Amino acid sequence: MKLTFLILVIALAGIQFIRPEKNLSAEAPGPNDLTVMYPPSTEVRQVLERACFDCHSNNTRYPWYAEVQPVAWWLADHVKEGKAHFNFSTFGTYTAKKQLHKLEELMDEVQDGEMPLASYKLVHADARLTPDEVKSLIVWARSVHDQIQ
Repeated sequence: MKLTFLILVIALAGIQFIRPEKNLSAEAPGPNDLTVMYPPSTEVRQVLERACFDCHSNNTRYPWYAEVQPVAWWLADHVKEGKAHFNFSTFGTYTAKKQLHKLEELMDEVQDGEMPLASYKLVHADARLTPDEVKSLIVWARSVHDQIQ
């Protein structure tokens, strides 16, 4: 029992040195960023920053526990997956058809309460959207959608 515990402690200590790459861009949002192409209101921008950008942009705000393995690996995978589905930072590189589809997904998932994810809201209480914030976000996304069509 003591040997098993010692091995576990050594393994946990050892994995602290194996760190995933962080999702941090030194650059300001570029011309392909959705919020540069179609600037949102201040209210919508704030919603995007606190509820969307950590997983869906090239800049993540990392909490203290992102320094602890294996949590950091889980977060890195989560961000990678989020960006693969929708990346605000590279929105301008999508085809018009894909842009429209991604905006439709954004509106549907926010309206249905599927985004932000429940696991994200669990540790980021500020990401919980009020009905008015949901409405504002959807109105902005609909406006962008209509401009692209």
